[in-house]
Amino acid sequence: MIRFEAASKSYKVNGALVPALQPVDLAIEKGEVFGIIGHSGAGKSTLLRMVNLLERPSSGKVLVDGRDVTHAEGADLRRLRAGIGMIFQHFNLLSSRTVADNIAFPLRLQGGTPEAEITARVDELLKLVGLEAHADKYPAQLSGGQKQRVGIARALASKPGILLCDEATSALDPQTTASVLELLADINRRLGLTIVLITHEMDVIRRVCDRVAVLDAGNVVELGTVADVFLHPQHPTTRRFVAEADHREGRGPEYPGIPGKLFRLSFHGDATYSPMLSRVVRDTGVEYNLLSGRVDRIKDTPYGQLTLAMHGERLDDALAQLRAAGVDIEEVVK
Repeated sequence: MIRFEAASKSYKVNGALVPALQPVDLAIEKGEVFGIIGHSGAGKSTLLRMVNLLERPSSGKVLVDGRDVTHAEGADLRRLRAGIGMIFQHFNLLSSRTVADNIAFPLRLQGGTPEAEITARVDELLKLVGLEAHADKYPAQLSGGQKQRVGIARALASKPGILLCDEATSALDPQTTASVLELLADINRRLGLTIVLITHEMDVIRRVCDRVAVLDAGNVVELGTVADVFLHPQHPTTRRFVAEADHREGRGPEYPGIPGKLFRLSFHGDATYSPMLSRVVRDTGVEYNLLSGRVDRIKDTPYGQLTLAMHGERLDDALAQLRAAGVDIEEVVK
């Protein structure tokens, strides 16, 4: 649905070109929720805004639904943007207009849509985002989560095929973030929208995305399914994001003086809830200390990660049995 071909971006600062995004080659499939994660200044907003040409690449190409849109202008650019919805971190609602008028605004701006159709579309979207009772309220009368739902409804007004989310949950509390992410996932399932979401929080990626690209200093340093990247991070930047999501950031040596070898066991899918560890321990007589663990979900799929200190004469046998049962095992350096 979206393809970047050696797309880069530089800005002129005090007469000198400063690169914000190194040449990126990236494909985003139709109907997937694709996450882009990076720290501030990594280039993620620049990359996102190239899709609807709010930022034009300095070099390379941007293709949307198979069409090269890099140099789109005038009517072509308006058609491109009509097919791409966008929601923002700080909502960007019109304070002097009601909820219904904010949602209707893109349709009235484009022109040509009968008022009866606009009203019907607004009613449909209010129901979709759960704000039927708030149509006549103004943004100042809404909570942060409600404002973001208005922003989502407005972005969907023109029935786009792509939805861009620019740090859409960063201004929200954790509970509201969860409800907004659930709404985005529901919209993706119901409407088949391609959603591109940028964030600096790995938990947001874990909850809603299918695949993720990790940006660092304008480069894509890691790319893959969320399960692969989350459970087996390769790049130091990715490892930091995962550690932050596990609330392990800033610690020194994690397990000093623990006897035995340390292993991180990763379970995915049905294996997450299987009692295989207890079976293997009984069978081999291996002893273990459970040092840390987490059982959660990556989108709709359960996963678990346990860090164990293990020792015993049949340790190798125990590890082999776990691997045969589909458990990924990584030895942790003390």
